[in-house]
Amino acid sequence: MKKMLLTGSAVGIALAMMTAPVFADEDADLLINGEIEITVRTDAPPHMENVDTIYSGWVFRSTETQALEMDDFENPGMIFVDDAIEAWETVEGTEGKSCADCHGDPDGMAGVRATYPKWNEDAEEVRTIAMQVNGCRTEQMGAEAWKYDGGDMLNMEALLASVSRGIPVNVAIDGPAQSMWEKGKEIYYTRFGQLDLSCANCHEDNYGNYIRADHLSQGQINAFPTYRLKNAQLNGVQSRFKGCIRDTRGETFAVGSEEFIALELYVASRGNGLSVEGPSVRN
Repeated sequence: MKKMLLTGSAVGIALAMMTAPVFADEDADLLINGEIEITVRTDAPPHMENVDTIYSGWVFRSTETQALEMDDFENPGMIFVDDAIEAWETVEGTEGKSCADCHGDPDGMAGVRATYPKWNEDAEEVRTIAMQVNGCRTEQMGAEAWKYDGGDMLNMEALLASVSRGIPVNVAIDGPAQSMWEKGKEIYYTRFGQLDLSCANCHEDNYGNYIRADHLSQGQINAFPTYRLKNAQLNGVQSRFKGCIRDTRGETFAVGSEEFIALELYVASRGNGLSVEGPSVRN
């Protein structure tokens, strides 16, 4: 795995960046519950220009953190999956429906998480899985929309991810979704904030290095939502985007904004071929 130093104008970050002893087992393979095989490294998709191999963020975590994800009884994120199963079966809204009334058992949703974000023909827009869940709630159930990246939504995303674990990410970037994908790519390579950093500066140029105490991953999002030991809760993709831009000391976009939808589409496509892995465990 490559070990490169940051180049460019972010002098303060560059001073903090250094190769350090690797405490993660970067050659480990992820098998959940002794039966669900997770692809954590594979050839990069053809549209990636600067990376040959893609890696799940699990590869870069400590062996202790890696172990938490290998057993659902040890994975603290699975508690929220249980909460979502209850919500799945709960009747809400003016139409007197639950998720189960239309979709049956949650296991029937296997593979759905692997394709999002995706173009929605009826709505004529790219939808994240959160947007689609809220679409079902407001349009089919007559229920109130959940807060984007709020607790109820993240629980449901964790449930939908859990039944798709092991299925390869396969996000479409052609057709009507292409313009949003291009917008997301532009954002990914745009430098933000006083530190003048882009997503690529950390997650493409310097993955595998340490910045302060953090072991930088490729920033793949196949494992979201993720339970972070840092804040002891599930964390959503776009909230993580917001935190990253904030860390550049820049003015960030809003969760649910067109910019972050585009960025999510682009970043998700960078993980095409990795397995759906959520709810994952990270630092």
